[in-house]
Amino acid sequence: MSKARRARRKAVDRWKGKQWFTVLTPPYFGERELYEVPADEPEKLLKRVMETTLYDVTGENIRQQVIKMYFQIVEVDGDKAKTIFKGHEYSRDFLRSLVRRRSSKVDGIFDVTTKDGYKIRVYPCALTQFRIKTSQQKAIRAIMREVVERKAKQLNFGQFVQEMVLGKLASDIYNEAKKIAPLRHVGIRKSKLLYAPELAKLEQELA
Repeated sequence: MSKARRARRKAVDRWKGKQWFTVLTPPYFGERELYEVPADEPEKLLKRVMETTLYDVTGENIRQQVIKMYFQIVEVDGDKAKTIFKGHEYSRDFLRSLVRRRSSKVDGIFDVTTKDGYKIRVYPCALTQFRIKTSQQKAIRAIMREVVERKAKQLNFGQFVQEMVLGKLASDIYNEAKKIAPLRHVGIRKSKLLYAPELAKLEQELA
């Protein structure tokens, strides 16, 4: 048997030994089926981070394809892989398309803790219709901080994530910040989960 045929046979044998698991979104995103992934042991799926788009999660608006979503597998139950929201971000092309000459871009980075103890880093951004003063930028950034921190104290993690990626959080920032300067776009361009009880427990179990 040639080396090429032996290699193909080994590859086929490896795939025969694998089982397919359906990756689900978290309950706060309806436990929708995202896709199937293979693994020879369920434990090997744990902690794996899966990438998709907001459109794949909601199936509502094709424009949501510009928002990348990240989910981390924290539990395997039968052939179902359960996940937790790990973060999101604007695609590079979309972020680049927002930036224009003769306008200002105001960014914020805030670490907050939700009502139920999850820690998340939030990156709001605001783009103005024309260039604004440094004092105005500081005022807009202060509004970003106040809204993000207030929402985190009021909402549990699932509620906060929904408002963040579906636009409610950005809308609240916009309604306050537009009093400072005319705005073209306000959004949460990125987020990153810093701490979750499920992940802490998983780390202990796998240690």
